[in-house]
Amino acid sequence: MARKNAGFAGPKAIVDRLGWNANVYKAHESGRNGFGIADAKKYARAFKVNLNWLQFGTGNALDPDELPVSVADVPKISWVSAGQLSEQAPITDFSEFPTVAALDLPDGEWIALEVEGNSMNKISPPGSIIFVNLRDKRLAPNALYVVADETGAATYKRYRPNDNPPFQPASYEDVPPPEFQGAVTIVGRVRRSIIEM
Repeated sequence: MARKNAGFAGPKAIVDRLGWNANVYKAHESGRNGFGIADAKKYARAFKVNLNWLQFGTGNALDPDELPVSVADVPKISWVSAGQLSEQAPITDFSEFPTVAALDLPDGEWIALEVEGNSMNKISPPGSIIFVNLRDKRLAPNALYVVADETGAATYKRYRPNDNPPFQPASYEDVPPPEFQGAVTIVGRVRRSIIEM
């Protein structure tokens, strides 16, 4: 419907005009293959329709006043221990990593990590994906953080300023707090946790 309303007679017309892969586009249009948010943004721009309507079926296709969904492609760089500290190699270039689409994240510099271990299972069971804002290092009671000690070992914990250490598990199980070596550095604040069902 979006393609036809945009004045393209068939899939061949749109792929010829915009240079898209014909087989991929035809599979998306016919519903044989689903498509992600990156393709939805491309199609919404090409057909001049509302992204929310195209991707999620909400709102009006031609409603320019509807607020668009903000979509960020966040690099999923690795995993993070939700148990004791685990050493992880430092990373400076995130461009080669696969990405995870996230809707309506606040401004920041984001990475996604997969949670391993059960020490944060009240909030993020093993296998959850957490979104970490590397620019947000302000400590707030009960907020969630990825932190590292002087050895470079990192973990995901809740900040409890009156506890010792102040970064504590949030688990349904009896999990001891991490044993940090030297000073603790805030890697970033965790703002979202999701798990695929």
